[in-house]
This record gives sequence, structure tokens and C-alpha cells, in this order.
Amino acid sequence: MVAIDQLSSEVASIREASRALVRELGFLLPSSDATSGLSHVECHALIEIERHGEIDQSTLCTLLRLDKSTVSRAVKVLVGQRLVRQGSSATDGRCRKLAVAPLGKQKLDKVHAMATNRVSAALAFVPPAERDSIHRGLSLYAMALHRAKLRGDTHIRSLKASDDRGIETLIRTVMPEFDASGPGFAIHDPEVSQMSQSYAGGRAQYFVVENNNRIVGGGGFAPLAGGPDDICELRKMYFLQEVRGLGLGEVLLDQLLSHAKEAGFSRCYLETLATMTGARRLYEKKDFHALERPLGKTGHFGCDRWYARDL
Repeated sequence: MVAIDQLSSEVASIREASRALVRELGFLLPSSDATSGLSHVECHALIEIERHGEIDQSTLCTLLRLDKSTVSRAVKVLVGQRLVRQGSSATDGRCRKLAVAPLGKQKLDKVHAMATNRVSAALAFVPPAERDSIHRGLSLYAMALHRAKLRGDTHIRSLKASDDRGIETLIRTVMPEFDASGPGFAIHDPEVSQMSQSYAGGRAQYFVVENNNRIVGGGGFAPLAGGPDDICELRKMYFLQEVRGLGLGEVLLDQLLSHAKEAGFSRCYLETLATMTGARRLYEKKDFHALERPLGKTGHFGCDRWYARDL
């Protein structure tokens, strides 16, 4: 009970500090400041366009954490005021590169000067030894908010035929990160390009991890090739780097193990690499025990670590 009360107190304190910060920065006002004459969205969009040199509207949406229509309206204002120039595209307007125009640079010079003066004035009231803690604290909080939203927008569902290309891209993106693209690795399995067919029916199942209609992870199981009927193999469980560390691996693994047990398997086997330290920590946490040699005949001789656990 004490822990819950302490957490509630921490949450209340952070919420109060967040509200105070929003008010002090003037985000409750209709426009960002008198210097820019732009809305907060327009001002932030202009800053991000300058920071990246050239950027497409879709990427700008991602950076600002805003929907396409909101960003589109902001870009229209910036282009209309000749603050931003937009490259031409005969196919897709969202792919047009945005860049800051000369008038936009002049506007930003004033914005940056005003913001720099304001932050400098505030830091004058903070002892030099404590100033770094402000940056670290704000950065940590912003990242935590981002990761929490990312986790909240992510869900797990069964594989569909329309997911084949996305899962193949996932596998071919992640495995090379761990030097697992040579001979003897699962990236060369025929099923990689036709996952929905390989896991349709029978005792094999595969699940995808989706974030805003985009596949960011996946994993499945199937009978262990060349092994007893009661042993399944954990297969092709991978996550894009952007969602690692959110706890999704444990959620997906628990779901896979539960379904594998329901499918009649009494043991689960997996193959991995010594370099996949994060994955190995997860497996060991979930009661997988290291084996001295591989089981079955998977053909994945590139793997150098093997684990199994009872279901």
C-alpha cells in the first residue's frame, strides 16, 4: 500500500510540475509568441524543417507526434507565408521535400534569439552545478512519455496473408543487425517470403506486433523439425530497434507459450546467438534453460546458443 501511495504522490507531483511548465512556456496562449506570430504547431514544424534541412511531410508528422491533417494545415500556412518552400512531386504530395525559405530563416533567427534569451534568463536562477540535471531530467521525462505512448499504441494479433511483406521486411531488417544473415541462419528459410502459408492451420502459429498499422515485431512457433511431436520451436521472434525495451517481447513470448501449450506441446525449444544478449536475458527470465547442443534438424547451424523449457 505504501508503494502505491508513493507512486500516486510521484505522479501528482510530476503532473503539477508539467502543468506549471506548460503555463510558463506560454503553451496555453493562442500563438507561440509575439515574435513569430505563428501557432505552436507551425512554429515547431518550422523548427524541425530547419533542423533536418529537407524533410517530407510524413516524417514531419512522426517527429511532431501529430496527425496528417494537422501537419498539412500547418505546412499550408508556412508555404503560404513563404516561410517554407515545397518541392514538386508528380505522384504524391506527402513525399514533397520541405525546406526553410529565406523569409523562414529570418523568422527563425528571431525565434531562436528570443528562446535562447528566455532560457538563459531562467538558468540564471539555477546554480551552475544543478543546470545539467534540468537537461537530463527533461530528456528522460520526454523519452519516457514517448515510450509509454509507443507501447500504448501497440497491439498483438494473428498473422494475415497481407502481412507477408511486412514480416519479411522485419526479418531481413533485424537479423543483419546481429550478423545473422550468412549461411545457417533463419533469414534464408523459404518461409520468410510466405509466412502466412507456413503458419496457416495445423500446430504452427505466428503473431505480429503492430503499431499504428505498421508491423514492428513478430514471433511464432511450430513443431520442431526432426524432433519429437511434443516439442515446438520458437521461431523468428524479432522486434525493430525502436520498440525494443518496451516489454513487448515478454508479452509476446507469454502469449506464444500459452498458445503452444494449448496446441499440445509439452516443451519449447529455441535457437539464438550469444550476441543477442537482450533476448537471452528474456528467455532466461522466462525459465528457459541453456542446452549444450541443438535439438532437431532446423538447419540453423549459424546459431551458437540453444534453450528449452517445459510448458
